[in-house]
Amino acid sequence: MNIQGLQKLTLLDYPGKMACTIFTAGCNLRCPFCHNSRLVINPEKQSEYSDEEIFAFLKKRVGVLDGVAITGGEPLLQKDIEDFISRVKDLGYSVKLDTNGTFPEKLRSLVEKGLVDYVAMDIKNSPELYAETVGISGYDISKIKESIAFLLEGKVDYEFRTTIVREFHSVFGMNSLGEMIKGAKRHFLQGFIDSGELIGFGMSAVPKEEMERMRKIMLQYVDECEIRGV
Repeated sequence: MNIQGLQKLTLLDYPGKMACTIFTAGCNLRCPFCHNSRLVINPEKQSEYSDEEIFAFLKKRVGVLDGVAITGGEPLLQKDIEDFISRVKDLGYSVKLDTNGTFPEKLRSLVEKGLVDYVAMDIKNSPELYAETVGISGYDISKIKESIAFLLEGKVDYEFRTTIVREFHSVFGMNSLGEMIKGAKRHFLQGFIDSGELIGFGMSAVPKEEMERMRKIMLQYVDECEIRGV
């Protein structure tokens, strides 16, 4: 695993769990508003943390931490992700996986093998604006739809989440986005925060009042929709 970051304690990244967060390098999308551009554009070839360092830490925290959140970048790019998670599970931890949904086969395999307990999948935008939002012209969202359909089967606990950015999202696009995940049990609208390390330029946040209008529209399509980080 190419691991470029470790947050040793989080009460936010894994709902209901006291966890740590592991950041993997590399991503196959180029969202202009990505706040982890260092992990996307120029990921280090050498892992900042060896697997041995990570597992030494995890062994010391057995009984203290409940879970491990694995994020990125896009974790499913890692060739040895299955073996890594297997070792985490062997220590008794619950595992949350963050993903952009572009590897539905890997996602299904990990879930069906009992290696992932919670999935947070990014829904970048409505289908019409997906390519623009992920920074790849003509992007085919068929894999995204496949991952959505799998999570809607309910084989693993999950959430969908959308980071709302003024330059890409509007109230008028929420119905189309809602149709993509219709029937989902949980969706979060996340406030955009400029980390200072964005891929693009000129990104800005949307006022909470406008996000509340978006939330009300999404409630026509999903069981729960909440605003996060505003």
